[in-house]
Amino acid sequence: MDQIRLDYTNTLADAVSPERGVLESELKELQPRAAQALQDVLARRDKDLRWLDLPYADEELEQILDYCASVKGRFKNVVVLGIGGSALGTIALFTALASPYHNDAPPGDLPRLFVLDNVDPDLVGEWMEHFHPEETLFNVISKSGGTAETMSQFLVFRDALIRKLGQAEHRSHIVMTTDAENGVLREIVRKEGYASFVVPDGVGGRFSVLSPVGLLPAALVGLDARALLQGAAEMDQRCKTTAMEDNPAMTYACLQWLLQERRGQPIAVTFSYSNRLKNLGDWYAQLLAESIGKRKGKNGEDVFAGPTPVRAVGVTDQHSQVQLYVEGPHDKWFTLLSVEQADHVVQIPQPGPGLEDLAYLGGRRLGELFHAERDGTRIALTEAQRANCTLVFPKVDAHSVGQYLYMMELSVAIMGELYGVDAFDQPGVEAGKIAAYALMGREGYEARRGEIEAAAPKNPKIIG
Repeated sequence: MDQIRLDYTNTLADAVSPERGVLESELKELQPRAAQALQDVLARRDKDLRWLDLPYADEELEQILDYCASVKGRFKNVVVLGIGGSALGTIALFTALASPYHNDAPPGDLPRLFVLDNVDPDLVGEWMEHFHPEETLFNVISKSGGTAETMSQFLVFRDALIRKLGQAEHRSHIVMTTDAENGVLREIVRKEGYASFVVPDGVGGRFSVLSPVGLLPAALVGLDARALLQGAAEMDQRCKTTAMEDNPAMTYACLQWLLQERRGQPIAVTFSYSNRLKNLGDWYAQLLAESIGKRKGKNGEDVFAGPTPVRAVGVTDQHSQVQLYVEGPHDKWFTLLSVEQADHVVQIPQPGPGLEDLAYLGGRRLGELFHAERDGTRIALTEAQRANCTLVFPKVDAHSVGQYLYMMELSVAIMGELYGVDAFDQPGVEAGKIAAYALMGREGYEARRGEIEAAAPKNPKIIG
């Protein structure tokens, strides 16, 4: 099958100047360190980095597909209750692989998909006003079961289901994805008898899209979960080599580190020239930010590491952001997501008399214009000495998306070694959770609440 390709020509000094681009000698110099980083990461695949083996989880995939077959045609809606890594991957898969109008006109007997990844009462309340819980399957996703956002949503919809359907019948409308043995959700599964799937040990939320976290909702709405894993497995095989020129994940990690650490470009822009791939930018933003954005290095010293991820969509953001990208500060580098073959061909009609200024468009295709816009942006960035690379997808399908997901996960893991941080913890996120628990009056967090109240501004400055 076709492989996605990494074209990093325009990240190099020859294309964008020695001051703004990477020297090939720097990549060569970094290669032994990157190769060691790769080996260190891969050595943990049977220990605490089990996400590396998700592409080969055939038994779990069959369980997912059997469950999907058993509920096919029963529900009009599938609702994912999850946040962060329990939601962003599913959103990216759905945007990439389903029709953009799937929820307006679901094909066949497939359900609509909604991901309620926020506890904003307007988001949840509006859903309840427009749809019926009794026509819906709720996929509750939390490895620990301690995620306040997800558990509050669970309580809301569980209550609505019980009021509509009764205690016994409501159970068939809930499926849990959680830890195999421990946590609040696993206890609820044992008590209520809900269907459930497992988030394996060694699979953190932002690395979980190729586990039941992402595969179950994807398969429920008819996406090709098997091809996703096949694509990921092929990328895994490609990236076992320590040869820089053959390993796109390792090369990408080195480019990121060099462009930030040696060229002062701490902002990493994912610029998707495919509407279907636009939410891969959001998924990657979490992966990069939570993994590399750390105050402490592995040595315990303050390092305040981490690039800042930004998402842009072509051609839309040519008219909103490219002015900054081309003429603003030299603090950004760019990854364009490009698709060679679209699924549709849309012809532009001849404009006819009186519209001669539009004649250059007549008889062409929208795809030609789209590619010209992409190439124009790439040329403008390069001529302005803005480092940019392109990830080329032969087409947007489950196989190519699976390749991308695995490549970026492995690349970020290698980055963690290059930046000298633990890419698999998230102390900053936990600090916010603890503060939220204290403010909500959760038992055991009374002291933290007292600290927050004592530190509140005595004379807040407010206008309005």
